[in-house]
Amino acid sequence: MTTHRKRAAGLWVLPCAVLLLLAAGCGTQRAGAAAGTGPSSGPAPSGTAVAAPSAPADFPCPGESSAPTAADGSGPDATPPDRYAENHAFRIPLRLQGQARCDGLAAGGRVRDALEPLRRSGGFTPAHVQSVLTGLGYPPAAVRTYQNGPGAVGFLIVVGASPWCVEGTLTGASTTVDAFGGYPDGTGCEPPRGGH
Repeated sequence: MTTHRKRAAGLWVLPCAVLLLLAAGCGTQRAGAAAGTGPSSGPAPSGTAVAAPSAPADFPCPGESSAPTAADGSGPDATPPDRYAENHAFRIPLRLQGQARCDGLAAGGRVRDALEPLRRSGGFTPAHVQSVLTGLGYPPAAVRTYQNGPGAVGFLIVVGASPWCVEGTLTGASTTVDAFGGYPDGTGCEPPRGGH
């Protein structure tokens, strides 16, 4: 008798599990579909669409003739993604957009202008570059300078909590400066380590 009860109880498990799975699917909505739309229902009432968050619009910054265009690699002529590049995308800094981009360009210009006399005089060290950058008003804790090969000094400035960052290299031949919005993995202004 005990075996018969176990066998009878076991026969109900499968139909109950199927019923639970079917019930769990009821009332769900596929991504991108508006509520109330489908083959048997009419169009969704107006005003029900939820606006997706948008990125700040790029516009020309002071001194630029036009706003930059972002190539996203999509479209009919897009080439298949390079797997190495795809796997290392976490190391590509985030672009600044909108007013933050203009602020970044302005900060980069101030840094470049301040470092040019030091570059022209030659013989600069990480300590010299640190002194110039803190002289611009950046707190010492927000500025990192380092030897970046023979005759080159690299620097990184953390500006604000957003973060946005200014980095560059000073060599005898040139001063390069770039502003960006941190890294996708959330490491702030420091380049992420590791990967896959």
